[in-house]
Amino acid sequence: MKRLDWKSGAAAITLCMIVFLGLFIALNKSFFNQTQTEGTGSHSIQSALMPALSDYPSSLSYWVIMNKEESAIIKNYNEMGMYKQLEKLTGTKVQFQHPPSGFDTGFNLAMIIASEHPPDVIETNWSSAQPDKAIKEGKIIRLNELIDQYAPNLSNLLKKKPDVKKLITSDEGNIYAFPTIADDPKLSIFNGLIVRKDWLDKLGLQPPKTIEDWENMLIAFRDKDPNGNGKQDEIPLIYNKESFFISYAFAGAYGITTDFYNDHGQIKYGPYEPRFKEYLALLHRWYQEGLIDQNYLTIDEKIIGTKVTQDRVGSFDGWLASDLGKYTRLMQAQNPRFQLKGVVFPSLQPGGEVIAKVQDKFIGLGAAITSTAKNPEQIAAWLDYGYSKEGHMLFNFGIEGESYTLVDGKPTFTDLVLNNPNRLPVSQALTMYTRMGSSAPFEYSVEGYDQYNALPEQMEAKTNWLKADHKKLLPILYLSADEQIRESAIMSDLLKYQDEMMNKFIMGIEPLDNFETYRSMLKKMGIEDELEIKQKAFERYLKK
Repeated sequence: MKRLDWKSGAAAITLCMIVFLGLFIALNKSFFNQTQTEGTGSHSIQSALMPALSDYPSSLSYWVIMNKEESAIIKNYNEMGMYKQLEKLTGTKVQFQHPPSGFDTGFNLAMIIASEHPPDVIETNWSSAQPDKAIKEGKIIRLNELIDQYAPNLSNLLKKKPDVKKLITSDEGNIYAFPTIADDPKLSIFNGLIVRKDWLDKLGLQPPKTIEDWENMLIAFRDKDPNGNGKQDEIPLIYNKESFFISYAFAGAYGITTDFYNDHGQIKYGPYEPRFKEYLALLHRWYQEGLIDQNYLTIDEKIIGTKVTQDRVGSFDGWLASDLGKYTRLMQAQNPRFQLKGVVFPSLQPGGEVIAKVQDKFIGLGAAITSTAKNPEQIAAWLDYGYSKEGHMLFNFGIEGESYTLVDGKPTFTDLVLNNPNRLPVSQALTMYTRMGSSAPFEYSVEGYDQYNALPEQMEAKTNWLKADHKKLLPILYLSADEQIRESAIMSDLLKYQDEMMNKFIMGIEPLDNFETYRSMLKKMGIEDELEIKQKAFERYLKK
C-alpha cells in the first residue's frame, strides 16, 4: 500500500471528518424529531433528544403567581429544588416575578407588559385573560410555529392527543401558552364538601346526602356541642366569599351552577336563572340562623385554617390536598379523634339531580411568551423541557434521591415529602421540590397525584365528589378578539354588581322580594348579550 504524504493524509482526514460531521448532524436531526413513547401507567411521556445547552436562553424573566402552599414555604421559585436542577440542566438563570395572590392578570396584562422590566414569560390562567386580544395587541405572541420548530416534545404530544390540541387552540387558531395538562379522569377532581366525621359519629348522624340532611346536621353542630368544650362556639359551615363559586357546592342541587353552563345545548347563566333565588334563599336562611360563619365576607383561607385546627368548624368547602390532606395529617398528634370526610354534593331529594365542578384536561393554565422577549425560540425550547421524559419526572416528582426514588422502576416519593421530618404537610413539603399540585408547562402524572393524595380519606373523597352530573359543565370556550372586548365591557361591572347583590341577599340587607329587580338589572347590564357570545363560542367548539 502506498503511504500518504503529510498533506494528502491531512486532506483525507479532513474529508473524513466533514463526511462524519454531516452524517452526525443528519442523524442527530432525524433523532431529534423522533418521538419515543414510554408508558407510565395511563400517561404517555414524550421523550426526545434534548437540545444542546447553547439552544436554551442564558437567562429569562418569568412572571407567575405562587399558590398558598408555595408561598407558605418559599419566597421565590428559585428556592424550589426542581428549578435549581433545571438551571443545571439547561444553563438558564430564571428571574421569577411573583405578584400578590389574587392578582387579576387579565385586567392588568397591559400594565405587566408596560412595566420597567417586562417579563419574558407570563404564566397564568388565560381563560379569562383574552389571549387572542393579547396576541392582536402585541402583548404575547402566537406559539403555533414556535412549537412546531423548537418544541418537539409538546409538538409530538399534541399530535398524539388531538383532543388536547383542540382545547389549547383558540377559535382564531392560536396556541397562546405552553399548557398545564391533566389528561386523565382521575385528575379531574380537586375540590368538594368536607365535614367533621367524628362530630357526625358523636351525634349519631349519617353523612348528609340531601339539602335537608345538611340543614339538620348544621343545626346539630350549632346546638349540641360536638367539640365538647361546654361552649356554643362551633361554626357549623365556614364559607368564604370565593368558595361560593368554586365547586357549585349547594347550587348544583337546584340544577344550576354559579357560572355559565350547558342546558341541552343552550348556554345559561346560573345567577340569572329563576332558581338562583331558591339557592340564595337557602343561604340566607342558614346565615340568619347562625349556620354559616357570620364573618364570611372578611375571612380568608388562613383564618379558616386556624378555626379548623382550633376544633371549631363542622364543615367547609375545601381542596383535596391542601385542606383535607393537610388538616388530617396536621391534627393526628394534636387531636387524635379529629376526622374529616369528603361527602357527596347534596341533592334536593334522595337521588335527585346535582351538578358538581370537575376539571377538564386543560382549563387555560399555561405559560405565554411576551412580545418583548428577545429570544422566543430559545425560550420555547426551555419551556418544552417540561414535556420531555426528563422534564416530566422533574416537574412531577422533583429530584431523584431526594424527593423521590425509583421503586421497581416507578417513581415513589420519599419521606421528605410524605412524612416530612419538619412535620410539613405533603402539599407544602412537595412545593420545596416540584410544581406538582400547582400549574406549570408540563403534563400531570396520575401516579404522582395518587401518591400525593393517598390517605384513605382522600381516596374516599375523590370517589364521593365524582358522584354528580358533569354533563352541564362547559369546556374552555374561546372568544374572538372582538367578542373578548364586548365580554370585558359587559362582565366587569356585571360581576361587581352581582357579587354585591348576592351578599346583600344572603345577609338580609336586600330582601329576596327584589330578586326580579336584580335580574332586570343583569339584563340591562348585558347578560343576554353575553349569553349570545357564549352560545356562539360553544357552537364553534362543537364544530372543531
